[in-house]
Amino acid sequence: MKLELSTPVSMLNRVGKTTAGRLKHLGLETVFDLIFYYPFRWQDFSQVVNIGELTPSEAVSVKGKIQLINSRRSFKTRTNLTEALIADQTGSVKAIWFNQPYLAKTLQPGDEIYLSGKVDENRYVMQFNNPVYEKVGYGQTTHTARLVPIYSLTSNLTEKQLRFLIKTALGAVGQIPEFLPAAVIKENHLLDLHTALQEIHFPRNKKFLDQAIRRLKFDELFLFQLQIIVNKNDLAALPAKPIEFNEIKTQEFVSHLPFQLTDDQKKCAWKIISDLSKNHPMNRLLEGEVGSGKTVVAALAILNAVLAGQQAALIAPTEILAAQHAKSLASLLALAKIEVCLFTRSQRFLGDSKEPKNDLLAGIKNGEIKVVVGTHAIIQDDVGFNNLGLVIIDEQHRFGVKQRQALKNKSGKNNNMPHLLSMTATPIPRSLALTLCGDLDLSIIRQLPRARKKIITKIVDSKNRQQAYDFIRAQINDGRQAFVICPLIDLSDKLGVKAVVDEFTKLDKEIFPEFKIAILHGKLKAEEKSRVMADFLARKIDILVATSVVEVGVDVPNASVMLIEGAQRFGLSQLHQFRGRVGRSLHQSYCFIFSEKPSLKTDQRLKALVEAKDGFELAEYDLKFRGPGEIYGTIQSGFPEFKIALLTDSQLMIEAKEAAQKLFDANLSLRDYPELKARLAQVMEKIHFE
Repeated sequence: MKLELSTPVSMLNRVGKTTAGRLKHLGLETVFDLIFYYPFRWQDFSQVVNIGELTPSEAVSVKGKIQLINSRRSFKTRTNLTEALIADQTGSVKAIWFNQPYLAKTLQPGDEIYLSGKVDENRYVMQFNNPVYEKVGYGQTTHTARLVPIYSLTSNLTEKQLRFLIKTALGAVGQIPEFLPAAVIKENHLLDLHTALQEIHFPRNKKFLDQAIRRLKFDELFLFQLQIIVNKNDLAALPAKPIEFNEIKTQEFVSHLPFQLTDDQKKCAWKIISDLSKNHPMNRLLEGEVGSGKTVVAALAILNAVLAGQQAALIAPTEILAAQHAKSLASLLALAKIEVCLFTRSQRFLGDSKEPKNDLLAGIKNGEIKVVVGTHAIIQDDVGFNNLGLVIIDEQHRFGVKQRQALKNKSGKNNNMPHLLSMTATPIPRSLALTLCGDLDLSIIRQLPRARKKIITKIVDSKNRQQAYDFIRAQINDGRQAFVICPLIDLSDKLGVKAVVDEFTKLDKEIFPEFKIAILHGKLKAEEKSRVMADFLARKIDILVATSVVEVGVDVPNASVMLIEGAQRFGLSQLHQFRGRVGRSLHQSYCFIFSEKPSLKTDQRLKALVEAKDGFELAEYDLKFRGPGEIYGTIQSGFPEFKIALLTDSQLMIEAKEAAQKLFDANLSLRDYPELKARLAQVMEKIHFE
C-alpha cells in the first residue's frame, strides 16, 4: 500500500479498530496528523556506554547480548518478575522488568539488544529496573540509544506504539509541500520543512533537535504574524463612514459628568475619536482593569456616533453583563438625552420601559433607536440596523470572527464597515498585547478613578481562619455581601483542594447558618447562573460561594469581602480579577487569601499580589514566571493555540514578524507563493483575529 498523507491510521500496520479509536481520541486520524503530532519532550538515551563503565543513577544506554532470561513470581509481593543477564566484552548487567512475563518469549538468549534507562546499584550489583529495550537491527534505533521522543498519550496506548506509527507515517513526509519561500528560509537560517519534521520526532543529536524546534516554531509564528498583517491591510482598504468629532457637545457632556476624567481616560477617548473621524474602519482595543472607567470612554465614542446621525451597538458575552452595560450607559447618556435599548433573549427595554420585541426591531431598523446593548442576540438575522457606524465588543476575545463579520454586515443603508472598538478588563502585558492583537491599535487605561479605594489584601494563616470568618460576619451585619472563591467543584476532583460544593455545605450549615448562602459554578445551566447572580445583585444572597466563573463578570457594588481558598492554584492575574469583584463602591473592601500548600515560591507570588500597583504589573510577573496561559486562567478562544511555539518566544516572534512584513511588502497578494497562500488559508480557519 502506498502511503498518502490522507491515509487513515486504521490502514497502517498493527492498527486495529480499538487502537484507531484511541488515536482518534488524540486527534490522530490520518498519516498527516501523525507527522504533525509533536513530542512534548525527549529522553536523552544517546550516551551508549560499555557495561563495565556503568555508574549508578545515570541515564544511559548499553548494547549487549542476552545470556539468560526467565520469568518468575515474587514470593513476597506476588509480582511477576522477568529477569535477564546482558553482557558485552567489558562485563554483564542484570535487567529486571515487572509484570511483563511475555518478555521471556519475546526476547531469547543470544539476542543482541539495547537497554536504556537509569542503572541502580543493588547490593553492590549493577541493575536496570524496567529499562526500555530494543533489538539491534540494521537501521537507526527508535526507542533506545538516542534522543527518544515522548508524546502525550491516552489510556491503553503506549509510547512504543505511537513511535512506531509516527516512524511509519514519516515515510510520506516528502509529500508535504515546503510553503516558506526560499529567501525566508535562507535569511532566517532555517532547516527545510522535511528535515525539521524528521528531526523533531527522531533527532540525530541535540543540535538538529534545536534547529527543528526553531523551524517549526518559526512556521507557526510567521503564519500568525502574516495573518495579522493581511487582516490589517484588508481592513485599511475597506470604506467606513467618518464620524466627525462634535467638540462643543462633547465638552458639554464631559462638564456634566459627576466625576473628573483621568488623564488616561482623556488620552484613550481622544485616540478613539480621532480614529472615528477617518474614512477607513477603526480597529482598536481598549484595555483597562475592572473599575478603570472604560464605559465612560465608550460612552464618548457612542455620543459622537449618535451626534453624527449614526447608530452604535455594544455586545457583551452574558445577559447580566449586557444589562449592566445598558444601565451604566443609560445613566451616562441621559446627560445628552440619548436613550439606550437593551436587547437580549430574555430582556428587551428602551430606557426604563419594557417593549415588545417587534417594536424594538422596527425601531432599530428604521434608525429611531440609536444605541443598542445586547448579547449574541444582536447578531440574529432578524435584527437589522439602519445606519450602524460603531460596534463595541466587550471582552473581545470571547467573540468569534464569523460573529464579528455578521455584525459588520448589518451596517444598513450606509453600506460601509462600522468602526470597531474592542474592550477587555483582562490586563494583558503590552509586549503580549502587541503580539496577540497586532491588527488592533492599542489603548490602555492604567489609572483608576481618584475616588477608588485600594482593596486591603491580606494573606491569612490557616490558624487565623476564624478571625476572617468573624470579620465577614461583621461586614454582612453592616449590610455588605461577600464572595468565597474555590478552585474545584467537588473533592473528588483532586484531594486536598478546597471544593466549592464542600465549602458551600460547610459555610451554610456550620459557619454562617444565619445567612443566605448560594453556590455558583460552571456545571450549572446558564439560566441558573443568571438567576443566582441576579439574586446576589438584588441582595437576596449574603455570601456567594463560587469557582472562577466570577473572574470576569458583573459589578456587585455592595460586596465588600473577597475570600479566596487554594490561592496557589490560580495565576496572579486571575487572583487580581477575583479581587476586582469587590471595591466597586465607596465602601472599604477587603480580600483574604488562603493558600493550602505554603512554599517560598507561593509566598513570593502572593506577596506580589499584595504589593503590586496594578493588574498590568501582575500580568508581567505571571508572563515571566508562569507563562501566558496563567494570565487568562485558560487561554480564551480568540488567542492562538500553537502546537509548539510559545507566546514567550519573543525574539523569534520579532524575527517572524519582520520576515512576514518584508515578504508582504514585496508581494501584497502573495500571488507568487501559492503554497504559502494555501497554508495561510488553513490557519485562518483555526485562529480568530478579533
